[in-house]
Amino acid sequence: MKSPDVLHLEPRRTTLDNGLRVVTMELPHLHAALVSVYVRSGSRHEDARTNGVSHFLEHLFFRGSEGNPIGRVMNAMVEDVGGDLNGVTTRDHGYYFSPVHPSKLEVPLSVLGDMLARPLFKEIDVEREVILEEILDEVDEDGRDIDVDNLAKQALFGEHPLAMKIGGTRDTVAALREDDLRAHHARAYGAKNMVLSFAGPVPHEQVVEVARRAFKHLPEGAALDDGPVPALHASGPKLIAVDHKESQTSLQLSFPAVPEHHADFAALRVIKRALSDGLASRLQLELVESRGLAYSVGAGMDGFTDVSMFDVGASCAPKKAPALADEILRILAEVCEGGISETELVRAKLKSRIGLEFMLDSPAEMLGWYGLGDLQRPPAEPFAVWLERIEGVTLADVIRVARSTFTKRGLVSCVVGPLAGVEKKLRASLEAASGLP
Repeated sequence: MKSPDVLHLEPRRTTLDNGLRVVTMELPHLHAALVSVYVRSGSRHEDARTNGVSHFLEHLFFRGSEGNPIGRVMNAMVEDVGGDLNGVTTRDHGYYFSPVHPSKLEVPLSVLGDMLARPLFKEIDVEREVILEEILDEVDEDGRDIDVDNLAKQALFGEHPLAMKIGGTRDTVAALREDDLRAHHARAYGAKNMVLSFAGPVPHEQVVEVARRAFKHLPEGAALDDGPVPALHASGPKLIAVDHKESQTSLQLSFPAVPEHHADFAALRVIKRALSDGLASRLQLELVESRGLAYSVGAGMDGFTDVSMFDVGASCAPKKAPALADEILRILAEVCEGGISETELVRAKLKSRIGLEFMLDSPAEMLGWYGLGDLQRPPAEPFAVWLERIEGVTLADVIRVARSTFTKRGLVSCVVGPLAGVEKKLRASLEAASGLP
């Protein structure tokens, strides 16, 4: 195992004249690097009419820019030096990234800089059709949403923008025009609303020098605000059920939780690891290995600047959904009533430490930690500080945080699949939610 001193490595930071923050982590033992540009722009920063505009822009960037007008050629330039341009849009941010050969810094950074600063807004209608095809993955033949995560966020966040779908709806995407896309680009893609993050065997000064040239066309702009804190609309227990003809049922139980900067978030992370981190964790062991109630099961956390969600999701045979929900609720109630065992606590902390040390060998993990962290919660918390928070969690903390999170009022369950003979039993299980505060 690596020396604990590795966890104290610190990124280096420089702010360019236009306001772009450059955050680098020098990892001299690696032979590859990764660059990513994070921008505070997602469906949270849209309204009901323009929902999907951030994701639409992400697609258009790859169609060409003023400096590289042919999208195919632009992408090939990066690929020919070992890179691979890609982009992702989420509810509260987007990011654009590529592997980088340490000796070929100029090409991928210059392409990224120009495509984000000076897109040509080409072939909008062609790209619109691509996005409309993507949206079909989340709806059935009647246009109803069948994505349990979308359904859960709609139930929890109500009219708040966090409830909106990342890609928008077929109606909103069909109605978006070039003026909408250009206006959102001008509002969101300014240097002060972005962070360039780099991890690999390249000195900070070299990255900064290349970045100055590559992002010289990026206007200063202003940082976007996330808007009001969402008022939660759970008032649970609540069941969202969509009858869908499939061979399996998707089930998700969701609870609103504290944001990442909150003192209790570390305890939530420990709970998540104890419940769902390998074959020996509670959910997998009890629901899959011991009882055969589900094909797959796991817990997850989705964090934003001012709130998070704790989810337990599973796929199962339709007739098993009520029994599966009962068992998930029983396990959560056990955590509320008696916490996790001392052995589970020690194991969760150990795996957290090992996971952090593994991250130091992954440029992608480093970019996510420091690049996104500097965008959302500047400056990003060092590894060592996070580890101290994890190691300070006690069994009493686990019980207290579990009881404040896994409540009947906060519970939203979403089920998508054949509902005949299932929905009534599921509703009864949730209403009982035996053991939850």
